[in-house]
Amino acid sequence: MTAVDPNPSGVNWKIAVAVRSDLATWQKLNVVAFLTSGLGVNSPEILGEPYVDGSGQTYPPMLAVPVRVFAGELAEVRRSFDRALGRELLVSVYSDDMFATMNDNDNRAAVLGCTTEDLSIAGFAAAGDAKQVDKAFDKIKLHP
Repeated sequence: MTAVDPNPSGVNWKIAVAVRSDLATWQKLNVVAFLTSGLGVNSPEILGEPYVDGSGQTYPPMLAVPVRVFAGELAEVRRSFDRALGRELLVSVYSDDMFATMNDNDNRAAVLGCTTEDLSIAGFAAAGDAKQVDKAFDKIKLHP
């Protein structure tokens, strides 16, 4: 049996999520859940294997790389967002307008209605080479 390379891309992956510190707790949790949900679809190499419990019940794979959650004021989140885009990391975004929507189509329409510069960012996630992720998030603090 040949061993499978667990990291065929050779990238030392890391995921970081930034949320605004002024959001309500439920909003922060919602934003983090939404932001991380799509990362594995675009980069399946960051997903682990499915889980199986002792009874044989299977569960879907989850992210298999480190995830760090940060919180900061809008300016701090925005700075990290701009730096993540500039480093060509895989970035997902959650805008303030999405709190008022009730479905995925309206979420996409809310983002489409703004230029990148005009997005009112509630939070964002970035995935990619760990060093590049660290550089993008260098001035924002870990969520307490």
